[in-house]
Amino acid sequence: MNDELHRIVITGAPGTGKTAVIEGLQAIGYHVFPEVIREFTAEETATQETPQLATNPIVFARDSEDFNRKLISGRTRQFLQGHDIASRPVFYDRGLPDVLAYMDFFGQTYGADFLEVCRTHRYDKVFLMPPWEEIFHADGGRFETYQQALALHESLIVRYTAFEYDLLEVPKGTIDERIDHILSTL
Repeated sequence: MNDELHRIVITGAPGTGKTAVIEGLQAIGYHVFPEVIREFTAEETATQETPQLATNPIVFARDSEDFNRKLISGRTRQFLQGHDIASRPVFYDRGLPDVLAYMDFFGQTYGADFLEVCRTHRYDKVFLMPPWEEIFHADGGRFETYQQALALHESLIVRYTAFEYDLLEVPKGTIDERIDHILSTL
């Protein structure tokens, strides 16, 4: 494994097995920064009179710009905290460009400050989990359909590519096989 690789993102549309792989990496001793949106999702849905379970909370947030600023701020905080972690590599459950990819998908606008934070906070590698219908299922923190997940996958590719990342696709397989693939690639 390359000791110079520090910040590694694992991203993907909902229902791709990303969380299971992240949890597997953590279980074998790697430092992992968790997905921040689940915390914000719980907060946002708790304030709704009638939670809208058929869509992503980013859409029905009372103030979607504030919601997205919280996301970008939370991911920036994680990025900066990664500097202080002595062990290498550090894994991130989603990266800063994910915020913009979701905003693109939902047709939301953002200012130059969103773009700048993504340009100035760079990850060393980005692994992309492909859509996988056989394992896709809704859970308490997932609101998208499989068709939406496919479109989000494309949005992630577009956004990360725009920031000049080479996306490394993680092949379908068992959790251990996927973890082995990531670690051997590093």
